[in-house]
Amino acid sequence: MRSVSDDRTARAVIRDEALRLFAERGADAVTVRQIAAAAGVSAGLVVHHFGSKAGLLEAVDQHVLGLFDAMLAELSAGSGADPLAPESSGSLAEAVTRHLPADSPIPAYLRRLLLDGGDAGRQLFRRLFTASQAALDALSAAGLAARGPDPLVRAAFLMANDLAVLLLRDHLADVLGTDPLSTDGMTRWTAEVLTVYTAGLLPPHPTEPEEGIQ
Repeated sequence: MRSVSDDRTARAVIRDEALRLFAERGADAVTVRQIAAAAGVSAGLVVHHFGSKAGLLEAVDQHVLGLFDAMLAELSAGSGADPLAPESSGSLAEAVTRHLPADSPIPAYLRRLLLDGGDAGRQLFRRLFTASQAALDALSAAGLAARGPDPLVRAAFLMANDLAVLLLRDHLADVLGTDPLSTDGMTRWTAEVLTVYTAGLLPPHPTEPEEGIQ
């Protein structure tokens, strides 16, 4: 048994270790005893604080939803910023990079949360979509973006592109040679994304030759 050496309560340590293990293995593959061992407490203390593994899973889900709510609130507050400035790109992935340590299990937990079909994942997806709609509306009102003929699809498209960095992080790091959620990786990613959003994917039209020049 170890004592908690930082400023977190025993309950927070248990929750954080459960989050890490759930992110690594999935909730079904993790036992209360494994969580207790990782947290340095007894299994009885886990049950005392959370009632059951289901109660602990709910606490982890709500903790993660709270973290993303805070990041989304920050993004909404800055949604009128110039989207051409990489430091104010309005990207959820960029906010994750800025607020979470490089070894945070949150991105991996987000992947499980969104793909497992649970209620917490659906809640988070809807919150992300609402934030994407608000950001698009704000940029449109500022004359910095167009809402397009189908604003719902456009907001969903922008959100899906942003989420891809989080959901496919390991695969992207493998093919790019840089963790896209590192500071250097996010700078590289954001620069190219902004280029595509502003200039498109089509090559520039060739310059027409001046009259009389062959």
